[in-house]
Amino acid sequence: MTASSSIITRFAPSPTGFLHIGGARTALFSYLVAKRHGGRFLLRIEDTDRERSTQEAVDAIFEGMDWLGLASDFDPVYQTQRFDRYREVIAQMLEAGTAYYCYCTREELDQMRNEQMARKQKPRYDGRWRPEPGKTLPPPPDDVPPVVRFRNPTEGKVVINDLVRGQIVFDNGELDDLIIARADGTPTYNFCVVIDDWDMNVTHVVRGDDHVNNTPRQINIFQALGGTPPHYAHVPMILGSDGTKLSKRHGALGVMEYRAMGFLPEAMLNYLVRLGWSHGDQELFTRDEMIAKFDFDHVSSSPSRFDMEKAYWVNHQYLKTAPLEKVVPEFEWHLQRMGLDLSGGPGLEDVIVAQRERCRTLLEMAEKSHFLYAELSGYDEKDAAKHLKPETAEVLEALVTKLSALPEWQAEAIHQCVHAVAEERELKLGKVAQPIRVAVVGMAVSPPIDQTLMLLGRTRTLARLEAAVEHIRNRSEQH
Repeated sequence: MTASSSIITRFAPSPTGFLHIGGARTALFSYLVAKRHGGRFLLRIEDTDRERSTQEAVDAIFEGMDWLGLASDFDPVYQTQRFDRYREVIAQMLEAGTAYYCYCTREELDQMRNEQMARKQKPRYDGRWRPEPGKTLPPPPDDVPPVVRFRNPTEGKVVINDLVRGQIVFDNGELDDLIIARADGTPTYNFCVVIDDWDMNVTHVVRGDDHVNNTPRQINIFQALGGTPPHYAHVPMILGSDGTKLSKRHGALGVMEYRAMGFLPEAMLNYLVRLGWSHGDQELFTRDEMIAKFDFDHVSSSPSRFDMEKAYWVNHQYLKTAPLEKVVPEFEWHLQRMGLDLSGGPGLEDVIVAQRERCRTLLEMAEKSHFLYAELSGYDEKDAAKHLKPETAEVLEALVTKLSALPEWQAEAIHQCVHAVAEERELKLGKVAQPIRVAVVGMAVSPPIDQTLMLLGRTRTLARLEAAVEHIRNRSEQH
């Protein structure tokens, strides 16, 4: 492959469900190929399956692509808006003799298949309505609406120089005449794909290797129309961590479910690009690095395995190092989903800096930051029993006195107050810090105590410390 602005790739999902991990990886590989070579990337919605296609699924695809930042360089194309074009080409093929009407009924096709299987032959259309020199066809029945079949070559071979799998050869004698238009006139998948790729000047098709058997048929249709087939790259499937077919328990979720789980879009792209592609031992890539380094020479022809723990690890690396302007919108999205009012709490950038080292996901970060934007609903039972003891009340009261006197609410000054209280009572720092955490966070886990109190703010900190003192004394009276 050489750099050329004429390179065009496409991602062409069927809107019958969410944008899943395999589809997202295909979209990413297609996007990277185009961008690396100065070409263009397009999105095509293959919605000819009217029974299964839904607007909800279309919206989910757009939402997932938008979140991942895989923008199309053209307006999205819908196959259902191109039916006139498909009918036009089918009419031309009928006239040219590269397609023909077939009047077989469903019963005839079933019988044909059953007889072939009884003879231990591969089930296939036997060409009974295919026009041939010297062959006399029966008169078309009036009560059977015909399908249109492509007149596939019966001799020669189709050679695919696959960019991932290498050379793949199919014998035309093994391919039957596939239907390109159903009895109701609607065109079929293998036909529409060819016309779309032809009209849109698609040069490189990246798709799953479950499409390999479709490719020789599509190439033959291209050649019958006088077109040049694109280059094909069939990428292997993604398996679960145990080597079986990827399922929900392995992580076969919709892309937007990963957003809900707290993944950053850049981390998701980084994890996806490494599912089947490598660049030496490098694990982490910026988008620009992916574009600069991606090539098919290093796409594996073997299935990759989805490892949820590795995905979490990649996400954590991004959380720790990503520019704050990339993290803030996603973090805010999670907090807002929790119904929190962010106006009275600390700045999101400060919270991210305080939490990013200890949180693998934004969801975890949001859950651990909930106390900064909402009133405490109570204390963790075990932590309260361990740290909010009767003797703790005086420690917390002394801290309230010192913190109240601070001229400025700064981390260093808060740190000195906590140390002073510990020294005055000859306590280890943990014996002071842990009760403070439970008092202000509700549990014994938080960022460093000076950062925690600074983020919480003077008013909320003092109110929660005083409430904890009252809680301790009430419990003591009850016992």
